[in-house]
Amino acid sequence: MPEVSSGKNPTASIFLRLYGGILVCILLISAATWWGLQEINEWRAQRYREGVATGVFRLIALGVQRHQGLELRPWMDEVGKLMETPLELVGGAPQHFTSREYRHLAHGQTVLRLNGEETAADIFVKVPGHRDMYVHARMVRVSEQQGKAMALLFLDTLGSTPPDKQQQMLDDLRRYFSFAISIVPETNMHLDLEQKRRIKQKEVLLLLKQGNTPNSSSLRILAPIPNDSSRVLVMGPLYLFIWMPARLMVIASLIALLAITLCAYLLVRPLEQRLRRLEMAVRRLRAGDLAARADVDSRDEIGQLAKVFNGMAEHIQRLLGSQREMVRAVSHELRTPVARIRFGVEMLADTDLQTDREQQLIAIDADIEELNQLIDEILTYAKLEEGNPRLRISIFSLPALLERVRTETNALRTSVHVDVESSRMDEVAGEERYIHRIVQNLVGNAIRYAENRVILSCGQNAHANWLSVEDDGPGIPDSQRERVFEPFARLDDSRTRASGGYGLGLSIVQKIVHWHEGNVVVTTSPALGGACFTMTWPRRLSTSLQPSKLLTDNMDVTKTEQN
Repeated sequence: MPEVSSGKNPTASIFLRLYGGILVCILLISAATWWGLQEINEWRAQRYREGVATGVFRLIALGVQRHQGLELRPWMDEVGKLMETPLELVGGAPQHFTSREYRHLAHGQTVLRLNGEETAADIFVKVPGHRDMYVHARMVRVSEQQGKAMALLFLDTLGSTPPDKQQQMLDDLRRYFSFAISIVPETNMHLDLEQKRRIKQKEVLLLLKQGNTPNSSSLRILAPIPNDSSRVLVMGPLYLFIWMPARLMVIASLIALLAITLCAYLLVRPLEQRLRRLEMAVRRLRAGDLAARADVDSRDEIGQLAKVFNGMAEHIQRLLGSQREMVRAVSHELRTPVARIRFGVEMLADTDLQTDREQQLIAIDADIEELNQLIDEILTYAKLEEGNPRLRISIFSLPALLERVRTETNALRTSVHVDVESSRMDEVAGEERYIHRIVQNLVGNAIRYAENRVILSCGQNAHANWLSVEDDGPGIPDSQRERVFEPFARLDDSRTRASGGYGLGLSIVQKIVHWHEGNVVVTTSPALGGACFTMTWPRRLSTSLQPSKLLTDNMDVTKTEQN
């Protein structure tokens, strides 16, 4: 006999999928935002360093261009002392630099390379007028002296320019500095007495303005103009580099929030689509479209809800279809006995013979009994078709039940003999009243078509109980074995109303088997050659069908009282 197994498909929780997905998105986006901020800050820092270095090294490159021959080396040594770093001239083909670096050098800008530990920086600048000549310096620290050297180099470059071209040179040099450069009257500087004294002594001043925030802290360099005590060179303000400026943090936060919102939308959107499809199916069903189904294929709660809805819609469609078919079939089935009763009543009215009247009354009583049986089967089928009936599961002996049916059937003294072939087996779980009805219906169906003999048998394996009813009748063709369980179905002329029944007995059997979580099939009897109906159902029914006494610790179960 086939094994019966049961189990529940695992469902993926919407809560875990949604909030877990959002959490993963937040972690990934946070990591990506942090990495992006680091990369942007490295790029900003590189631009800041190169922007600060470009101006002063442009002045050095112009100085190298002005000093040629024997004057060059002493001048470079002197500038190296001012800058606190040695300077050297190097030749280099374009392949020694990256394409970006080469473009910067070609436009007079500085290339700055940090070493691996970022403890030193190699700075290169192209000498104007020389194709492959560069000034190179390795700086290991930034000091106040280098700021003063920058001012002195600027003044030296202006002093080497003819007076009529100094303004043009000033404007040209401004392009290479990342901060403002101007020459203003000393009276406009609002200097204190000490600062004015130092300016008059031709000293270079570094003024640090300490603000309340990093953005407001700045550095300015003031240097007196040679041969012009009324004016001062002002370089700056040069603002300090801020690693995490508020503007950048706001932009990064907004981008991260937008990305998280997009991820949340992408996570929620499939849920909305599935709910919308489910809603459309509900609307179609409400409008009367019984074929409406929710096309939702997922393992979460929405998918389970859609599966339940589809099952409900299918059940409603089947109920209404069965109801229509039953109304049609019942009206047809009622005509014959009603017509016979009417005919019998008319005959009673037309005859005065007591014998004829008694015969008609007996016939009318048989027709009424037939109507009563038909109504009983219709009510039973309708009850089972309604939904899950409240089964009263108990423990009973299946061989004893088969013996009882055999005794009841043989007592009718029909031409067909009923035998029982049973083996030793444990008691089974089920509603005994309904299992009894199954055996009765199967035996009644077998007797109608059997020639001489019907055999009842039962047994069980590790997972299932089974019982079978075999007859030596004509059997059922393979192509018709599914139809026998349809309500009011008759397969051919050999199975007509003349043999009794209304086509509901096997439908009732199938329904009862279904509610016992089992199965019923039709095959050919290997022993008798006729039809063989076999029912199987699990030895352990689901929790909702378990008898309460079956769950006691000592399995002390009260047996069903035999009728």
